[in-house]
This record gives sequence, C-alpha cells and structure tokens, in this order.
Amino acid sequence: MTELRQFDLNLLVAFDLLMKERNVSRAAEKMFISQSAMSHVLQRLRQQLDDPLLLKTPAGMMPTERALALVEPVKQVLREVEVLIRGPERFDPATSQRRFVIAATDYIEALVLPKLVVRINQLAPGIDIHVKRTSTLFPAAPLEQGETDVLLGFEVMLQAPKPFMCEKLFDDYMVCLARVGHPLVSANLSLDEYIALPHILVSRIGSSTGQVDAWLAEHGRERRVALTVSHFLSAPLIVSSTDMVLAYPRRTAEEFARHLPVQIVPLPIDLPYYNSVMVWHPLRDKEPAHHWLREQIHAVCAELGA
Repeated sequence: MTELRQFDLNLLVAFDLLMKERNVSRAAEKMFISQSAMSHVLQRLRQQLDDPLLLKTPAGMMPTERALALVEPVKQVLREVEVLIRGPERFDPATSQRRFVIAATDYIEALVLPKLVVRINQLAPGIDIHVKRTSTLFPAAPLEQGETDVLLGFEVMLQAPKPFMCEKLFDDYMVCLARVGHPLVSANLSLDEYIALPHILVSRIGSSTGQVDAWLAEHGRERRVALTVSHFLSAPLIVSSTDMVLAYPRRTAEEFARHLPVQIVPLPIDLPYYNSVMVWHPLRDKEPAHHWLREQIHAVCAELGA
C-alpha cells in the first residue's frame, strides 16, 4: 500500500477528470496536457492505487469497482482542498448580487420567510433568495455540493447526520385549532371530547397516522382522521369552515388566528416541544457570505423567540 508521503496528490485531480470523462484524450484536454502525458498519469495512478481503474471495453473506457468507490471521496477531498487554498472571500451584503438557496418546510417558510425577506431587502437589496421544499430524505448531497446553502426544519424530522452542523433556532409546541363558534370545542377540551371530534392530519408522505396518533395508541386510545392533506398551509383554511379540528404548531396557529375565524385551545395530550433548527455543511461554515446568511436567519428567529 502506498503511504501518503509517497503519494502525489496532484494525481487526484487527474483521477477526478478521468472518472468524469472516461476518456484519456478528453481528460488530457481539460488538464491542458498531451494525451501521452495523461496516459502516463493514468499509469502512475494504477501503480499507486494498485488497480487498473479504467478498462477498455467495446462500449468505451469503464471504471473498476475500486475506481467507482473512490469517486465521491476524491471529490470531497478536492472540494475541501479548494476551500482551504482559496481562503475566505470578501463579502459586502450591500453590493452583493449573490443568490442563496434555502430548503425549508412550509411551516418554517410561513413563519420565518416574511420577516427574513424584509430584513435581507433592507440590508442587501441585490441578494436573491430561492426557497425550495424539503424532501422526505435528508438532502446530504445538495448541502455538500453547495446546491443548497441551509436547511430549516424540525430537528426530530431532519435528524442531521455527522458531519453536518446544526443550530437550534426556536422551539414550539402543538395546540388544537378549531373554528370560532365550534359547538363542541372549549378552552377546557377533555381527552374524550377531543377524540370524539373529526380530525385533519397533515402528512407530506401520505401516512394515515401522526404523532398525535402515536401518543393516543400508547394510552390505548384512537381518534378518527376524517381528512389527510399534504400541505401544511391548507389545513387551517379547512378548519375555519368545518367542524374538523387540527393539531398545529402554536406559532403558526397564532398567525392564522389573526386572519381567519379560528380559535386556539390547549391539546388534552402531552406532546413534547419541537426544536426548529438550521443545518449546513461544515465546508461553508467559515465562508463570509454563508455566515452572514445564517446570522440573518438567527436574528429573525431570535425575534420570534422574544
């Protein structure tokens, strides 16, 4: 096995190009060297990694299993080295024309984005913000590759793996949302009264149960889910014109109660508080522009906490 002190790290750049192009001539053009020089580089890679790496087939050059296993680790190493040698870039928010991409749940989008956009427009009028909805799977690749700058959502749902960085923004808890004038809902809603009502469940993945159902099942109880919706923001509109009730985060429930004929009453079940967090990749932790964006998000969420 080749030791690190004996390995020419420049070969990793060549390896990355060879895996992208799977053609010695095209890889040579990208490195601005001759085809024969690139062939020599490939031979050195084969010797130092003790593997053919690329094999000639009727369909062209095909990577070996070892080569395929090295593709992503090598890309990661090269990204980290690039950040290291490039150093921090100067960032002036007042003149920047940068575009940031934020992945967020619709809950976070409704609660944080209005205040965040006002703040950024005041401090950095040239900056554009693109918000996309989070997927059901943790978006590791977009965060690693810089396609997404930050991820915002509930900590219990995101479960950010290492080495991603995670910071708490604020917490929230569930309340019961019902229409104003509902004949069966009062401030002292009992568990039996609550279970007897028709319920709305918000489920992005189409599940027929949620955390309320899990709590009820643990206590030998069950409710009727009369309607399941996939969008967080449509449910309060339905509540406002029906006798259905909804378990909903308090912060956004209060926002809707200012504009819709809905009331907020305590849930007669003991659900935990939910931490909303911001997640990002450590590769961008020291970038001035990225750090500035996180500061703005944190400042807006601090106002929510206050």
